Amino acid sequence: MWRNSVGFSSKLLTSKSSCSRLPLLNHGVASRSTSTAAGSGPESTEAAGTVKVGFSSTEWVRTGSPSSSAVDLSSFAAASVLKGRDIVDMAKHYGRCYAELSKARLSMLVVATSGTGYILGSGSAIDYMGLCCTCAGTMMVAASASTLNQVFEVKNDAKMNRTKKRPLPSGRISIPHAVTWAASTGILGTGLLASKANMLAAGLGASNLVLYAFVYTPLKQIHPINTWVGAIVGAIPPLLGWAAASGQVSLNGMLLPAALYFWQIPHFMALAYLCRKDYADGGFRMYSLADASGQRTASVALRNCLYLLPLGYLAYDWSLTSGWFCLESTLLALAISGTAISFYLNRTTKDARRMFHASLLYLPVFMSGLLVHRVTESEQQMTIEHMSKIIELSPSLETTEAAQEEKRKQSIGNGQRRPPVAYASVAPFPFLPAPSYATF
Repeated sequence: MWRNSVGFSSKLLTSKSSCSRLPLLNHGVASRSTSTAAGSGPESTEAAGTVKVGFSSTEWVRTGSPSSSAVDLSSFAAASVLKGRDIVDMAKHYGRCYAELSKARLSMLVVATSGTGYILGSGSAIDYMGLCCTCAGTMMVAASASTLNQVFEVKNDAKMNRTKKRPLPSGRISIPHAVTWAASTGILGTGLLASKANMLAAGLGASNLVLYAFVYTPLKQIHPINTWVGAIVGAIPPLLGWAAASGQVSLNGMLLPAALYFWQIPHFMALAYLCRKDYADGGFRMYSLADASGQRTASVALRNCLYLLPLGYLAYDWSLTSGWFCLESTLLALAISGTAISFYLNRTTKDARRMFHASLLYLPVFMSGLLVHRVTESEQQMTIEHMSKIIELSPSLETTEAAQEEKRKQSIGNGQRRPPVAYASVAPFPFLPAPSYATF
């Protein structure tokens, strides 16, 4: 009887030991070793290069849950670290993909032009919260437009060395994922502009998205006029910023958009000349592809550089900036025009690249000058009041001068008069006495 009870208890111990091993085998700490799963002890675990548990099967049964909990916690911590690394890697991957889909550097330039337009349209008091919301909305709309552009041109980008490593041609992200990203950023950006700025700014942002993604993008494969349509797209963001600040579109607000429009032509003409082979491989109908000599491309670039010359004077004449900006803007326009003249005369890759770099330098310097030398509404009002006071005082000054002249004439009429001959008779003949005249 006693022997039978001992045998039953030993069988029960064995069954409990085998059952208690199962939780460990389900985790990634000891399941890497086949020998551990077989229950061969700590030595086999060390030989297999896995984590040493430190207990035999008998000790495991005796100690019970404490050692099991410790192993479970350590394996859970290791799994959490691995999952954390996977999450970080995935976040980095999609972050890079979203940045490339949004053309982050180009979108930041668009945001800079929009922010400059907002400040110019704000007058003396700048709403910084409104400025931040306008820049954020512009950034999201620009990201949406750039993403849709790459969705429509994925096959063309795969043929070009300059664009074949983008997320869609390289397969790093799927087209539905990119479309979802474009739709979400476009809707959020337009909604932010509508709620925090005004409906005019939101309408300009939405229309620019449609113009870029659904007009300019397909037109690149149809006709060379796409460059001029793209210039209109680039000129709208500063007008958007002006409208967001002032709530209207005025003549003064057209100055920076005009600069953006004329600046983009030499910028993209130089780029199209430098990347002619890539554009031809991608199937894009750029202006430079139909101009083998490059003369027409250079002449178009030079003509639009010359259009930049009067903008500084207009900014001063329209009371947007001080006279210093007129000088600085003229010098900038002459500098970029000089590179365009060099490209027109030589039409080499070196000269095209020099004009391209000059265009990259022109825009930030031009916008910085506008911000530094801008004249606020209060300063304009002070100038107008000062001029009105001068105009009001000028008639009284004229009256005073007329009265003084009349008094002088009267004083001369009441005194002795000497005919001119008297002076003439004295001067040549100083030895003769001066003639005396009777007073009548």
